[in-house]
Amino acid sequence: MDLQQELKTHDNASEGAKAIRGKHHSHTPAENRHTPINTYRLQLGPQFTFAQAEEIIPYLAQLGVSDIYLSPILQAAPGSTHGYDIVDHTQISQEMGGITAFCSFAEKVHAAKMHLVVDIVPNHMAVPTPLYLNHALWDVLRYGAESDYANWFDISLEAHGEGILMPILGERIGTVIANNDLQIVQQVVPGFEADGEVPVLKYHEHIFPIRPGTESLPISELVDRQFYRLAYWRVANDELNYRRFFDVDTLAAIRVEDPEVFNASHALLIKLFNDGLIDAFRIDHPDGLADPRGYLRQLHQVTGGAWVVAEKILADGEKLPNDWICAGTTGYDAMKMLQGLYTDPAGISELTNLYTEISQQIAGLSATENAAKQQIIDSTLFTEVNRLAQILERIFTNDVRLRDHTFRMIRESLVALTIQMDRYRVYVVPGERPNPEDERVLREAAERAIRKLDAELAETLEVILEILLGNEVGSAGRTHEELRHEAIVRFQQLCGPVMAKSVEDTTFYRYTPLLSANEVGSSPATPAVSTDEFYAWQTQMDAAWPLSLNSLSTHDTKRCEDVRARISALSEYSKEWSEAIENLRHELAPVRPIQLDGQIENLLYQTLLGTWTNTGPIAKQRLADYLRKAAREQKTWTTWTEVNNDLEEALISYANSAIDNEKSFALLEDFSHLIAESARTNILSMKALSFLLVGVTDNYQGQEITQNSLVDPDNRRAVDYQSLTQMLAQLDEHGLPSSPTLDIEKLWITSRAMRIRQKYPELCSAQAGIGTLPVTTGYALGFTRTINDAPVLLGLFTRLKRSFQEAERHGEQSVVLPAGNWINIFTGSEISGGLCAISDVLGRFPAAILERAHK
Repeated sequence: MDLQQELKTHDNASEGAKAIRGKHHSHTPAENRHTPINTYRLQLGPQFTFAQAEEIIPYLAQLGVSDIYLSPILQAAPGSTHGYDIVDHTQISQEMGGITAFCSFAEKVHAAKMHLVVDIVPNHMAVPTPLYLNHALWDVLRYGAESDYANWFDISLEAHGEGILMPILGERIGTVIANNDLQIVQQVVPGFEADGEVPVLKYHEHIFPIRPGTESLPISELVDRQFYRLAYWRVANDELNYRRFFDVDTLAAIRVEDPEVFNASHALLIKLFNDGLIDAFRIDHPDGLADPRGYLRQLHQVTGGAWVVAEKILADGEKLPNDWICAGTTGYDAMKMLQGLYTDPAGISELTNLYTEISQQIAGLSATENAAKQQIIDSTLFTEVNRLAQILERIFTNDVRLRDHTFRMIRESLVALTIQMDRYRVYVVPGERPNPEDERVLREAAERAIRKLDAELAETLEVILEILLGNEVGSAGRTHEELRHEAIVRFQQLCGPVMAKSVEDTTFYRYTPLLSANEVGSSPATPAVSTDEFYAWQTQMDAAWPLSLNSLSTHDTKRCEDVRARISALSEYSKEWSEAIENLRHELAPVRPIQLDGQIENLLYQTLLGTWTNTGPIAKQRLADYLRKAAREQKTWTTWTEVNNDLEEALISYANSAIDNEKSFALLEDFSHLIAESARTNILSMKALSFLLVGVTDNYQGQEITQNSLVDPDNRRAVDYQSLTQMLAQLDEHGLPSSPTLDIEKLWITSRAMRIRQKYPELCSAQAGIGTLPVTTGYALGFTRTINDAPVLLGLFTRLKRSFQEAERHGEQSVVLPAGNWINIFTGSEISGGLCAISDVLGRFPAAILERAHK
């Protein structure tokens, strides 16, 4: 039986969830399911195939990796370099090598005593070119409500409706028809060969199905009778009528909450899991789903309790819903806590003043975010807001007690509430009483919105709030009406895109006092984290989410861990940085463009410093590509759809001048040397600390040495694994050289830390625990990792190098180690428990992991 036949007969049902171990039963895998110890993320695609990944298996095994963590492996749209634009859930990516190459890779991974974690994309599929590559969408466009896939996409398919909007035309439809740009041709459609030659509609490289029975109509009538509407591309933001991923027209959301859609879209991955080729899963963007909790419960059931982590972005103070059956998040929360530890709160005020001076912006972070939300709602997400307002209007109109609220009132009130939401979404389930935290978040957002509304709009908003909470409002007995349930779900699906596009993809490019805090899952409002906050977070994770993933860099981060580490060092040298920038701006004043935006200017200076290496600045082409993306994401003077080429080129020219001018180059080079020790401390200490946290530690590809990667696609550049293999072999054979580079030091720490975690797999079990070590300074932190309450590993990590050195000048700083002898895994030195000088414990590195000496 071939794979396709097997998939058709494959039963997704399992025996149900297996017995769950330990006190964290709903957040840990079943006893017979694999738990990773550490993971290594690979970005697969045409540029890095299964065969190429197979070649580096020996290196990853030698590094100490327990699990290779793959980006999506299903068939993606043509030219995809990331795999999140899936077109076929029944096929492994042909560009990566297909099912045969994947099976070969997976078998060799397991033969090397490693395991595989695979990324699932449950929220959306690609709208590809050519369209027939998405079999489900093609079938829906051809047959409408009669299609076998009619329930896959969020769209109403009335027989006489206008159909799914396809905004792909370069001109308005009338002009396209008049110019005879639409052609009807007969052809065999790939993937639908059994149908033989059929008539299709072609527009340049685009091809569309023709609704049966309409092929002989005049072209205008034919176009009008389809289950889709061909439209000018600029129509999309105003009239798009299918749910999508954020504001990306080419990613159409699917209804994975429908059991049929879940089963069909997950069949291949679950089969590979049951066959032992996949061991665990990462879930992309669960906040886009109608019912994230229900989805995770379903996945838990069909996998018999696999280790699963969800890409959930937590706002300040937000916790992962306790009723989610998963191991935790993909690690943005860990990234925020670690980055904050290595940021000096004392420098934030000076950096904010410098930002204000350069940008000439007086608006604070909250005002900047709210303005960005309003802009996003008025532009790229206009249609999503309108659709929800129309649903609410129907609810109001259908209830005699609610009719005197107009569409304008409803929409304005809805917009005000959405702007005031301070997290990606709440998790109100239709028909269930909201949990107290979700109700608090919604009511507080409504209170903030009401303060900005007049009395009539405030009254409308109060009604909307009760509808969204599932409460009785208006006429009695209507809380369980389908429209009310739909409004609850759609509001939650709206909040995430508004947050993502306005905060991560707009505000983070506008409000730029300290770019290391402008990261997914973080906030410039809380850039620094105290040791007490860190300890409290670790205690909470140990109690509730002991197997969550911890990340420092991902494919979605705005800057890699090392760039952030260098930029955060500015918080220790804020006054010196202000002086350096004043001198640099003075030197470059003759070439500064008159219309240069101050917010992007401030971003430029920090980007140059953050990406500076011991060989000098980032390559000019990489910098130019990044600045174009950053400027367009900023959305103030250039955008993706309204490009201002002149100002973009002026910005890039100015950036090049900063590198080419001898004096400005020297200023940046000197400052890079000034912060070098702080940057080294941040890079090495943060990396070592990440491996001793509660949970599973991830290493993004290539980050075992230093990188200067920026936002995608820059962070998907090829990794030189041949060099890394040679470097690691040299270290293992000859040990650490007397004068190592920072790259060698980071590889040494990463490999030793990965291996020590593998030696103690019980640290990823219910038997593991965590405790603190007393230290005499706030510029170091220490803790123990225990198994059955017995310490097996100790960690000591310095932070804020400049302040730590100042503390040392006022007296030797100490730590109290548990009784016994301990070996520093980075230096090999042995030290006895008790009161010890921190410098004696650390040796040559800013961090130490200690293993109990075994006689």
